[in-house]
Amino acid sequence: MAFEELKARHSVAWGNGPYERITDTIRDIHDLVIDRVDPQPGERVLDAATGTGAVAILAAKRGAEVIGQDIAPVLVDTARERAAEEGVTVEFEVGDAEEMRYDDASFDVLMSTCGVMFAPDHEAVARELVRVTKPGGRLGLACWTPGPGMAQVFKMMGPFLPPPVPGAGSPFSWGSEEHVRELLGDDFELSFEEHDSPLALASGEEYWRLFSTSYGPTKTAIGALDEERREEFHEAWVAFGEQHREGDGIVHHREYLLTLGTRR
Repeated sequence: MAFEELKARHSVAWGNGPYERITDTIRDIHDLVIDRVDPQPGERVLDAATGTGAVAILAAKRGAEVIGQDIAPVLVDTARERAAEEGVTVEFEVGDAEEMRYDDASFDVLMSTCGVMFAPDHEAVARELVRVTKPGGRLGLACWTPGPGMAQVFKMMGPFLPPPVPGAGSPFSWGSEEHVRELLGDDFELSFEEHDSPLALASGEEYWRLFSTSYGPTKTAIGALDEERREEFHEAWVAFGEQHREGDGIVHHREYLLTLGTRR
């Protein structure tokens, strides 16, 4: 399967479910990204792979001129609705982080929170991040690490997902300082912070209900399985969740790398 076909599949899968319920579990990450990149009134800001627009909306509340781009049309529609509810103006549009339509040096600030990391061609994404950021412009990327956290979730889901596409980069490589330096270090002055975004739920069963109904890749995978395999997936997820039990509930510690940069 070529990358174009894979991205077409992503554009549907990520919109399969009320993704804003997942977005709400990482509000701590949104707040930290905004705090670190500190968008100012009148600055042009791009939130790449914006999802349902949470970070873009926060930037707009600070007076920035914000564009939010995502490959999934359903998510873009939801982002527009959420911006209207919040009473802010954001230009949301469908687009590909590997091939942006924007002019060179268009943005003062470029952000992505658990977003561009899922594009298959890392080098293409990096080229675009470099190209559209102004000299002196600021970069903020929050990406799940290859260690404890969401990488464990995808490893658990692996037997129930389609096989990886040859040549596609692992999304969790964006959570490796070495990998990000290779991609962006020639063009950005970079610094890094490691953080944890704990997800607290009542049980492994609640973890399953949240992701099986609201996380597009999980819901899409379930839809492709027969009844027996769906139940195996269910049991595997609940067991995974219960491995993270702390007292009366579960707490899944999800590590992420915050990459901060200034365009040379």
